[in-house]
Amino acid sequence: MNYTVEQLNMIEQYASIYLPISDIAVILEITPEQLREDIHDSQNPASFHYRKGKALSKVQLHQQEMTLAKVGSPLALQNARDNLLAMEDDE
Repeated sequence: MNYTVEQLNMIEQYASIYLPISDIAVILEITPEQLREDIHDSQNPASFHYRKGKALSKVQLHQQEMTLAKVGSPLALQNARDNLLAMEDDE
């Protein structure tokens, strides 16, 4: 499917707040199956915008975790360690 710039921005925005694909599809007035297919196609712009939205929010969460870890939160320290291990696994 060909998406408009506005639709791609909406996909990114909604993905950044972790809205489920089925809800994003309703807002865009397309089927969830179509949106899922497009998101799984790495060549489709919808895939890039969906993943970017999620990643940008993940950055904010990681920053908050690091802030809490630096002041000694045990859970934040564990989560930061887990994030580091996940990062190293992805290298």
